[in-house]
Amino acid sequence: MGLLGGLWTPELLWALSDGPRRFSELRRNCPYISAKVMTNKLRELERRNVLTRTAMPTSPPTVEYELNPHGQELLPAIRTIVDVGSRLLLREAV
Repeated sequence: MGLLGGLWTPELLWALSDGPRRFSELRRNCPYISAKVMTNKLRELERRNVLTRTAMPTSPPTVEYELNPHGQELLPAIRTIVDVGSRLLLREAV
């Protein structure tokens, strides 16, 4: 719960649920997170063995983030949270 309790962590994990993403793609998917906070969260998730960071040998350098098997295990919990949140929003709209 401590891992998922972070302010932007569930949103980043959800953005990575469809597969690998570059930093710029994550910024587009999560526009309300500042670049500095996103960088710190991604480093924390990598340190906690939830995602894998791969630096591509391109010019300019490209970095790709992907959920590893431990990160994939968190997706059912996040999917449930998203589903419940969607149902609550629909109830409020009625």
